[in-house]
Amino acid sequence: MVLNDVTAEIRVTLVLAGIVGGYFGLDALCQRRWGSSFDTSAWLSGFWLTLVGLSAITVAWLPLPESKLVKNALTETPRLRPDLFSDHPLGTNIQALDMLGGVMWGARTSLIISLGAVAIGLLIGGVIGITAGYFRGPLDSGVGILADSMLAFPPLILLVAMATVFNQNQWTMALELSLLGIPTYIRLARANTLTFAQREFVLAAKAMGSGDRRVIFRELMPNVALPMVSYAFLVTAVLIVAEASLSFLGVGIQPPEPTWGNMIEAGQESYQDHPHLVFVPGIVMFMTVFALNRVGDKARERWDPREAQI
Repeated sequence: MVLNDVTAEIRVTLVLAGIVGGYFGLDALCQRRWGSSFDTSAWLSGFWLTLVGLSAITVAWLPLPESKLVKNALTETPRLRPDLFSDHPLGTNIQALDMLGGVMWGARTSLIISLGAVAIGLLIGGVIGITAGYFRGPLDSGVGILADSMLAFPPLILLVAMATVFNQNQWTMALELSLLGIPTYIRLARANTLTFAQREFVLAAKAMGSGDRRVIFRELMPNVALPMVSYAFLVTAVLIVAEASLSFLGVGIQPPEPTWGNMIEAGQESYQDHPHLVFVPGIVMFMTVFALNRVGDKARERWDPREAQI
């Protein structure tokens, strides 16, 4: 048993060393080919997000072993270690469910919830923030107090309280998590509106007699949208972690629907003997959140006028 553990640790160390060495080698080749400004990590992050997105879309049609219903996996062996050349490349969990299928279904759940929450927050928070930043005055002050009040409330307590009231599914969780995004987008939309409201094209539209509605929807909103979308990557990353935290605490999506959070929670009891039960969903979530942050940073550099001025 001890020898097996030592061998497994050596394998993990060699794999990590190979990944690090491969990255630096690829980075050197890419910079030699496309110049020193080429950001290898950003391109790899985009590739990973594409892979996760395709997995989430196609998982229902892929010929994967059972990863949701225990009754369909009674003939499988539980707690199989990862083996890339087996029927279970990432192993099986304590109920003999396939880990690869589990993390792919978890990606689908996380993306539906987080992207749904971001879309709701972007729409509601964006409209409120643009309106407040354009008209200023008492409306701006009231919206600022509202946004600050929402940001001041402990988010985990709010989410747990709402989870005890509503039946948790993907759409209710998206609505709940959108409450974390709305005040953020209010402030982002307001700040960007203040930046664009003094630009020449807005002043010219006003001088030509355009009404407030036309200025907001035809001049301000298209320009404010790009900086807000660039922050959507970062907000999505935060909401993925929030959704996983709720599932880990047992107040989010419940089995048999796999999520990264409830997969980590289910594997923590066997962590010492079977660390892949925690590491597989944990590493996938870490890489997804990291990739979203890297792509979000590049998007902000390109689309956020305040970042461009720095």
